[in-house]
Amino acid sequence: MGASLLRVSEALIGTPYRYGGADRRGFDCSGLVYFVHAQLGLQVPRTAAAQHAAARPVGRRALAQGDLVFFRTRPAGEVDHVGVYVGADRFVHAPGSGRTVAYGSLEDPWYATRLVGAGRFWVPQVLPGAAHAAP
Repeated sequence: MGASLLRVSEALIGTPYRYGGADRRGFDCSGLVYFVHAQLGLQVPRTAAAQHAAARPVGRRALAQGDLVFFRTRPAGEVDHVGVYVGADRFVHAPGSGRTVAYGSLEDPWYATRLVGAGRFWVPQVLPGAAHAAP
């Protein structure tokens, strides 16, 4: 499921940023996440803050394709930016007015200092024959 979320996200690269946008005419960051999940039948909240609050937390070392990375871009505000994790410290996001959906990097100092966490709404698939933890 994570790889599918990523494929849908990457297919939208180049789509214009549109404040409040959540369709192919344009996206804001949380609208992109909302749309991508909806394409795969997953319901998520509409804002970055609500997505952050509702997502199952994922540690930085456990990030997988399709996970969400959350940022606080204002010093005293709530989470207000989100992207879809690609791998290798990269993510797809709608960066802001006048720009288009694009890749970002967690290694970019601007994003690195504003990263507040990661999460997911999808459930990793258990491979047949894999060991299961006892309840």
